[in-house]
Amino acid sequence: MVTQQRRHTPGTLGERFAVLDPATGEAFEEAPEQQPDELDAVVGRAHEAWGGWRADRSARTTALLAAADAVDAAGTDIAPLLTREQGKPLAEAYAEIARTAARLRYFAELDPGPQPITDGRPVRSEIRWRPVGPVAAIVPWNFPLQLASAKFAPALAAGNTMVLKPSPFTPLATRLLGSVLSTALPEDVLTIVTGHEPLGARLASHPGIRHVTFTGSIPTGRAVAQGAAASLGRVTLELGGNDAAILLEDVDVERIADRLFWAAFRNCGQVCMAVKRVYAPARLYSDVVEALAQRARTVVVGAGLDPGTQLGPLNNVPQLARVERYTAQALADGARAVSGGHRLDRPGYFYAPTILADVPPDSPVVMEEQFGPVLPVLPYGSIDEAVEAANDTGFGLGGSVWGTDLDRAEAVADRLECGTAWINHHAELSLAQPFAGTKESGVGVAGGMWGLYGNLRPFVVHRPEEA
Repeated sequence: MVTQQRRHTPGTLGERFAVLDPATGEAFEEAPEQQPDELDAVVGRAHEAWGGWRADRSARTTALLAAADAVDAAGTDIAPLLTREQGKPLAEAYAEIARTAARLRYFAELDPGPQPITDGRPVRSEIRWRPVGPVAAIVPWNFPLQLASAKFAPALAAGNTMVLKPSPFTPLATRLLGSVLSTALPEDVLTIVTGHEPLGARLASHPGIRHVTFTGSIPTGRAVAQGAAASLGRVTLELGGNDAAILLEDVDVERIADRLFWAAFRNCGQVCMAVKRVYAPARLYSDVVEALAQRARTVVVGAGLDPGTQLGPLNNVPQLARVERYTAQALADGARAVSGGHRLDRPGYFYAPTILADVPPDSPVVMEEQFGPVLPVLPYGSIDEAVEAANDTGFGLGGSVWGTDLDRAEAVADRLECGTAWINHHAELSLAQPFAGTKESGVGVAGGMWGLYGNLRPFVVHRPEEA
């Protein structure tokens, strides 16, 4: 099994590191291994560019709309590269690029505008929104472009500049996206840096950065917050989830089975807000397990560039090992693999789509975020029991309730301890809605006008009615 390696390449400047194709496990390209001491100059240029970028909102709007057009036009170049380094089916790579362009257009048109304060005093008070300064974004490997755009689109629209660091597992499509965006954006408004730690830690703690936005694991999120605290920088953290889906007694199993399956297995289960646990009423438990297992057995698994592929590989060796470890522990504790339960015998990081039954409720595959193509299904006796189990976790990103009586489903959904609850679907977000978690799933809000305000600070002007 090939792992990422760093080396000095003759004839190039500095170190470079290998980028692997998860469908083969082999290196196919290299990216620059930028050093932490390079960040002083990068952040300094971002600060210099900030003055002109923040000064003209109309010019920002024009530039961001042009950037969106450029992303759309470059889709056929970016998508295959994204699939090659991330593993997802090509159609999903194109969807990610389309979402990136759409997010640029959405935030380009948002205008917070001044807000008057009416409090009965003979003073005219007004809130005016100002950008915070250079922003750092650190992005994971599961949706490299979509999550990057969720950070740079509102930050740039608000008048900030940004230094963006993608995961070293998926740097290439982000670098190409940066080149595409540079045709529409002024120099140093968006800078992309690539490399391994401690590059990200240094970026998060850099004194010239005023806001750090991070998506990734809870331990790394804590480290990011501690680093940003040194300069009292603002942080926005999206730290993953362990979303539960509760099926009610009146659910039509066959009607919802496809939606439920793909809510768990899209992008090979590597989605922060994917369904990661299913709670089914005891009477329907066997039907639910078999409906999901039948789909797991028949889904087409393969390289993302193959036209018939529905489910690609896991992205990297550590994630494959995590999925193998959690599944093996569950099976050792008495769970049954109704489908899958093993790595596929082929090159690359492929794991058979797995449905687990009879899983101990305290198994790590239930209590932790497995982040892969493995789904535990658990029975419950009463709805109170199901809600208690769904909430019995340190995560609080999303959850869903599935049933025929929509009023009852909504009442159950209202009891979930999470940031977003869906009824009869899961993990669907509009650009206009806020996205945030509770408990250990994060700090701050992304999405919609809330995401824009997260990149602004209020500036209040008081003016008397008379001189």
